[in-house]
Amino acid sequence: RTDTKGNVLSQAPWFRFPYPGQWGLPTISLAGVFGIIAGVISSMVESVGDYYACARLVGAPPPPRHAVNRGIGIEGLGCLLAGAWGTGNGTTSYSENVGALGITRVGSRMVMVAAGCLLLAMGVFGKIGAAFATIPTPVIGGMFLVMFGVITAVGISNLQYVDMNSSRNLFIFGFSIYCGLAIPSWVNNNAEKLQTGILQLDQVIQVLLTTGMFVGGFLGFFLDNTI
Repeated sequence: RTDTKGNVLSQAPWFRFPYPGQWGLPTISLAGVFGIIAGVISSMVESVGDYYACARLVGAPPPPRHAVNRGIGIEGLGCLLAGAWGTGNGTTSYSENVGALGITRVGSRMVMVAAGCLLLAMGVFGKIGAAFATIPTPVIGGMFLVMFGVITAVGISNLQYVDMNSSRNLFIFGFSIYCGLAIPSWVNNNAEKLQTGILQLDQVIQVLLTTGMFVGGFLGFFLDNTI
């Protein structure tokens, strides 16, 4: 059905300008700090992968180190501004957009600038954003099936540059992927078994060990540099 979200458009304001501190003063907690650090590290790894995947999809050469550094720096600035404006998530490279790029075969920077301007307009003029929010969920789900499939395939294709005939590399890859999936699931179901009695420490452990990308990435990095 296409009418299940009809009230979204009617309830959205015509114009609303966001401003820093609109949700009140920020609060800081130890678990939140470590959780964000884990998220930032994971996001940096994801962003570097997005840069290389994007370059491969558009037929461009791999991005040089200074370009990657600038990209990570701009993402950090975006996260800082997003936090000041009170959003609940950082602004980093979005893997789904890389998948959309692979589907549409459109990689022009001017298209990305135009898309950014459209997003700014959607953030200020509520009716525009609400119109996109009325897209039926099955349509979005079908689009995600294709995009996530492309992203997964591009990520796995990077293994062609690794000697996958090596038992060492096979072990590191398989062990990291499996632990990144299994450990967060186990911790979510058995959180009480990791309690130390110190609330702040328990929160930090819970956040870190339930972040699959952090667990898998950390183990992969550690094993690749020790074995």
